[in-house]
Amino acid sequence: MSRSAHPAGPRHGDVLPEGHYQAPPADLNALDPKVWSRTVARDAEGVATVGGVDVKRLAAEFGTPAYVLDEEDFRSRARAWRDAFGTEADVYYAGKAFLSKAVVRWLHEEGLNLDVCSAGELAVALAAGMPPRRIALHGNNKSTDELEHAVRTGVGHIVVDSYDEIERLAAIAARQGVRQQVLIRITVGVEAHTHEFIATAHEDQKFGLSLTGGAAAEAVRRVLGHDSLELRGIHSHIGSQIFDMAGFEVAARRVVGLLAGIRDEHGVELPEIDLGGGLGIAYTSEDDPREPAEIAAALADIVRRECAAANLDTPRLSVEPGRAIVGPTAFTLYEVGTVKPLEGLRTYVSVDGGMSDNIRTALYDAEYSVALVSRTSDAEPMLVRVVGKHCESGDIVVRDAFLPADLAAGDLIAVPATGAYCRSMASNYNHALKPPVLAVKDGAARVIVRRETEEDLLRLDIG
Repeated sequence: MSRSAHPAGPRHGDVLPEGHYQAPPADLNALDPKVWSRTVARDAEGVATVGGVDVKRLAAEFGTPAYVLDEEDFRSRARAWRDAFGTEADVYYAGKAFLSKAVVRWLHEEGLNLDVCSAGELAVALAAGMPPRRIALHGNNKSTDELEHAVRTGVGHIVVDSYDEIERLAAIAARQGVRQQVLIRITVGVEAHTHEFIATAHEDQKFGLSLTGGAAAEAVRRVLGHDSLELRGIHSHIGSQIFDMAGFEVAARRVVGLLAGIRDEHGVELPEIDLGGGLGIAYTSEDDPREPAEIAAALADIVRRECAAANLDTPRLSVEPGRAIVGPTAFTLYEVGTVKPLEGLRTYVSVDGGMSDNIRTALYDAEYSVALVSRTSDAEPMLVRVVGKHCESGDIVVRDAFLPADLAAGDLIAVPATGAYCRSMASNYNHALKPPVLAVKDGAARVIVRRETEEDLLRLDIG
């Protein structure tokens, strides 16, 4: 059964009821292409490879844990999104999912734009050579410094999120003699079928300006009242890890309704709408994500239909896939440290990472797959919980899965679909060192984000 959301609430220490987990797969050695990046395979000895590089070599050369990113897969997914939407729409990669200078260069080369939401993300984008006009800046509480830097460097779009920000940005743009292009982020009152912490279009949350409460219409009036701001369109984002297109249809209808209201009140037809991102990926074999071409066709049809009904010209559409591009392209490689059977329950498999490199299981009850990758095995399946090495009972990487019963310390296991949000949300809990990000392609591996060192930690701790 496909699940587009995980139930809210802590469940870190409970014993799951019989039947909660899926039955063991027919072949524990199989690597389901739905959840693994496209170049992952097993060699003649049964060792998993990615981009032509085997995982034992990666572990020996770079250590574990490590995020392993399939460059060709990333590029092919970026191209798929670009080609699906064509020249009549804009695809902005959501940098919050994972951002590095190498990734920015890949995006630039593959013809995608970039969405950033902090000064740090903007700094990486500019340092890697992304043209500022192809960058959009998001955020619900952008500082004056962030706005000044964005305007000064020529960021193409700034998505405004409050009355305060409208006034602040208008003053900054006026001082710099710039007419800054903006979108207004609105909340459309759509409940996305996802975890409460990543649903972003219902009324009771921090993002956007309410459509039903009239704040969105008032924001339009305020932006249009400033000569230093150019209102280009409306932005809506309904959540993350969404498989059902129905929410987008409702959101588009309400956004187009606002566009019609703006035309009627101000005599202006806005040329752009951004429907955000949030499309889901497969974390387990039961998930069933849509392909970019299907998503593009559905969104374009929704917008055209709603605009025709409102007698509006069809605006230029923007979307912001992040997870949908980078999520499936990476896995996290771990070494097994201990294997601890609990009679009548399950076996706990402890690895050399944990919630410091993947907080999503603890934060969202996210579900993941896992596989033994340093060898194959004919042993019977055993129910396991993959946990980390941190001093926290909620330090769970994979809540329930099956691995071979002969799993032992020193084996390498890997968790697929960790390209999005795992490195971005990594922490130094217990003073853990953040793992490196390795890019693999055509039989070669290189570090694109190096592993932290104890010297890095001590350098920040000035005493």
